[in-house]
Amino acid sequence: MYPSSFLEIAFVILSFLPGSVHTFSSLTRGTAGGTKKRRLHRHTAPEFRQLALYGKLSYFYNVFNCAQGSALGADIDTEVPMDTDIKKIEDLSLNAWPSHQMQMYDGWILRFSYFYTHRTNCAETVGISLLPLMEKIEYCERIYDRWKTPCIFKISPICDPALDGILAERGYRIEHTVDNMTADLLMPGTARMEDAESGSSALSEHGLTLRVEDRVSRDWVNGLFTLKHTKDPVHLRIVPSMYDAIPMDEIAVSVTEADGRIAGTGLGILDRNYIGIYAIHVREDLRRMGLARLICTTLLARGKLCGAEKAYLQCVTDNLPAKRLYRSLGFRKFYTCWFRVKD
Repeated sequence: MYPSSFLEIAFVILSFLPGSVHTFSSLTRGTAGGTKKRRLHRHTAPEFRQLALYGKLSYFYNVFNCAQGSALGADIDTEVPMDTDIKKIEDLSLNAWPSHQMQMYDGWILRFSYFYTHRTNCAETVGISLLPLMEKIEYCERIYDRWKTPCIFKISPICDPALDGILAERGYRIEHTVDNMTADLLMPGTARMEDAESGSSALSEHGLTLRVEDRVSRDWVNGLFTLKHTKDPVHLRIVPSMYDAIPMDEIAVSVTEADGRIAGTGLGILDRNYIGIYAIHVREDLRRMGLARLICTTLLARGKLCGAEKAYLQCVTDNLPAKRLYRSLGFRKFYTCWFRVKD
């Protein structure tokens, strides 16, 4: 019988050997049109380099887990086969939005970010599991109790079908439901650069400027904090490091006023032939002016120029205005996820 995962053991060992982590002075950043190297400077915080190493280990962990399931055959009561397209979107989402801390555990990843968002502070399925569900749930409860944050489980179509019911019986309630939407950028009339350029030129009438950068800047993050009314000092400290740790190419868009204040944000993450759309926010007094549409159109058009053929995003299920906007841009619902939190 194979061990549950020798790569889990390797990750634990490496996490206690900072010298080994620090040797990763660069990491490969996947793009829609290829890869390039992103230099991790010496002054970068150690957890950034650990996230880079973690990404490499988690990839081989999933490969090993799948091979292990095939090798053991009838010895394992395997879960329902994962939908490969859904699994791809889930993987892209993980690459696009790292957590402050992450731990691999028998086909699950335990994410911790001081409860900045549900997505970055939950246990979710990433591979084949071997251990009993109850044993895993109790383990997660102990870990999140130690982290002093709510124990949250992400339920998606790639989970063990029994997980949601077991959590409900243990008093976990659904707190957050998200629709995952996708779009085909090769469809005629989709992601046209001329639409983005015409919208951008119209901003000057309102004293606004559209800015596009190839990396998230500190000004962009601070503008996002202002738009989201983020006040928690811990979040203000750790979230910039989470954006710094994104291992993929980025397109960061902002709408700025004449005095430099950021009035709108959007972020595109390029990975393989996809662009993921994130952090679409517009200040309350400037909504219904088409700024969110302009930001999204700019991201999609720029992503298409970089080689992206498809796009994905997550939208809160009951956010009807946002869903109307995304549908008008060619997005359609692909699948739904929700998060269970214990009362």
